[in-house]
Order: sequence, then C-alpha cells, then structure tokens
Amino acid sequence: MGFWGSIIVGIVAGYLGGLIFKGRGMGLIGNLVVGILGGMLGYWALGKLGVDFGEGWMGAIITSSIGAVIILALYYLLFKKK
Repeated sequence: MGFWGSIIVGIVAGYLGGLIFKGRGMGLIGNLVVGILGGMLGYWALGKLGVDFGEGWMGAIITSSIGAVIILALYYLLFKKK
C-alpha cells in the first residue's frame, strides 16, 4: 500500500473509529495516530483470532477501524473526562 496509502487509511480509520465510539474525534493528527496504531493493533488482534477482511483498501480500513475503536475504548476508560 505504501507510505501515503497507510497515512490515508490511518486518517480514515481514526475518523471512523471516533464516529463509531460515541461520535468523538480527536482532530486530524489524533485521528491519524489512533488510526495507524489501530491498524497495527487490529492486524495483530484479528490475526490472532483468525479473522481476515481481505486485501485492499476496504479490508485495511475495516481492520484499522476495529483497532481504532479498541484503542479509543481503552483511552476513554483510562482518561475519562468528567
């Protein structure tokens, strides 16, 4: 996919993760970081479970978004705003 493809997938996945998890976003840079880390976590965790959403953009976005939701859930559990 390449560097720029990973950046684009990271932004989209972070944005989608923010929408899915209580409709909160973290801004462009925050979404990028959450999306990229979510991609790594998603590929690792789903790989351990034997789940594969296929090759290409859509598989990468779905996998990264699932990882982003997991990261956002952990973030809001640990640093919940009151």
